Amino acid sequence: MIGKPKVENRNEQHYVAIRTQVTMQELGDVIPRLHSEVFGWLRNQDKNPLGGGAPFIRYLVIDMERQLDIELAVPVAFPLSGNGRITPGVLPAGRYASLIYTGLVDAIPANRALLIWGKEQGFVWDQWTTEKGDAFGARIESFLTDPADEPDQEKWETEVAIRIKDE
Repeated sequence: MIGKPKVENRNEQHYVAIRTQVTMQELGDVIPRLHSEVFGWLRNQDKNPLGGGAPFIRYLVIDMERQLDIELAVPVAFPLSGNGRITPGVLPAGRYASLIYTGLVDAIPANRALLIWGKEQGFVWDQWTTEKGDAFGARIESFLTDPADEPDQEKWETEVAIRIKDE
């Protein structure tokens, strides 16, 4: 089920992530493996850096036919330096359009629904075209449900959010 879109102002959000390039077919294997690696690294930090937000994928450049340039990220409460493989990042503050989908709905229809709705609203996304595909200032999918707390995949909630270009 795909929920109703909304717009909200968000503050910047620090995170740590592993950046990788994958095909659409590889996403299912890469997401849990790299998120697990980031959480493992965070557990070994001196202070508890977790920021209380949901782990997410940040889509930096999208070419659905070839490759996605993404970060598998976890929000943190304060900036961290990383270790080379684990790198720090910041989601920029600004206006974001978002929606939540429930269950194992393919993320593509949810993303498409948000993009269409935004176009109908007259939004201009924080987006530009590169030789490698469509680049975004901030386009994320946040995994709101912890599978350890809810084993039923049909109840999992995921948020799709895209930053609206500053006017």
